[in-house]
Amino acid sequence: MTVDLRGFVGGWIGRVAVRRIRKKGIDLSRVAFIPEPTKVPLLRIGTDPIPRIAELRRRGPLYRLPMPFVDFRVWLITGYEESRTVLTARDGYSSDIRHLFNGDGPASSDDIGGLGFTDPPLHTRLRKIVTPEFTMRRLARLVPIIEEIVGGQLDEMEALGSPVDLAKQVAFPVPFQTICALLGLDYEDRDAFAKLGSARFDATFGGAAFGAVSAQREFLFDAVARQRLAPGPGLLGQIIREQGDAISDVDLAGLADGIFTGGFETTAGMIALGTIVLLRDPEHAALIRDGSPEQVDRIVDELLRYLAVVQVAFPRFAKQDMELFGQHIQKGDVLLASLSGANRDASAAGPDPEGFDPLRVPKSAHLAFGHGIHRCIGAELAKLELRTVLPLLFRRFPDLALAKPEEELNFRRLSFVYGVDDLPVRF
Repeated sequence: MTVDLRGFVGGWIGRVAVRRIRKKGIDLSRVAFIPEPTKVPLLRIGTDPIPRIAELRRRGPLYRLPMPFVDFRVWLITGYEESRTVLTARDGYSSDIRHLFNGDGPASSDDIGGLGFTDPPLHTRLRKIVTPEFTMRRLARLVPIIEEIVGGQLDEMEALGSPVDLAKQVAFPVPFQTICALLGLDYEDRDAFAKLGSARFDATFGGAAFGAVSAQREFLFDAVARQRLAPGPGLLGQIIREQGDAISDVDLAGLADGIFTGGFETTAGMIALGTIVLLRDPEHAALIRDGSPEQVDRIVDELLRYLAVVQVAFPRFAKQDMELFGQHIQKGDVLLASLSGANRDASAAGPDPEGFDPLRVPKSAHLAFGHGIHRCIGAELAKLELRTVLPLLFRRFPDLALAKPEEELNFRRLSFVYGVDDLPVRF
């Protein structure tokens, strides 16, 4: 789910705040970074957003989040149509964050790159480079690779015996290896890199996440530099061969960063959480195990809607003062769409929006991949992986069950990309 969408919200708020905190001489390691009211879009009870999100949606579509250390206002959008409206709009909003770093001038080269924080025409040019690789026709070549990866991980899981950690053996390795294969990255230091992927989305410990962002981007800058010297067979090498010096290392590393962190961490979360949801009801497990491709597609879509592991979309900056949904928005204000909130809006989901229904026929398409020009470019890859791994998992282990009660699982407390870090199962 490449989100190149997702968890970068922590990065941009974090990097801006870190600079301003340091200017004040504050020890960042001692900062309890996010005040309680600001945590609302990240908090959950098990797989569900906290009831506060639904309450805010009933009261009105915009809620102002108190933000420390920043001099702009941040608004949370909780309704479906309102989220679509802001995410779709091309005029009146920007995704460019350079003004937040060095006054009105451009940011330094190590700050900006990729699709998430760029506007047209740069965004258009960069997206055009990678879009062909994520069509269903081009992704079809990855099907046997994904099936081989899944099969290998299930073999390893069976060899280890019951109980086993499904997150470690399946949920994380499958998307990690898939993205490595797609980009053409070596597996060197993959364990350390994978841990950084989880840390960068977690706001629980304040400044620690921002160090993970920097370390992970350095890894990718090094990978790009090596590929410049000897382009490999993957996507990075292909872009270098086709674009040459027309694409900078910053932009190429940014593209890789978005594809990797989005496609790895978000899909891993979906595999783990999706398994938890399906294990709640034997009939649902049977549907994913024995259902037709069309039924599996519908179940995967409902899991994406229900879980919305990417909790907020990329920020949108107001380019001028405006009246929006009954609130006065000032130039420079930031609007964040709560994707978990929008997906639980009955106006789009239909009856019982807070529940999981594998046979649901929603009124409107979910926003799990975002919407508009920053909609996740890897959406089809994410769905392909989920349609592959979940049926194969339940076919190989028809008696699969949680090894501890769901309420005792270690759900992430405060993460832009929701999930669990371990998932003990028995079979």
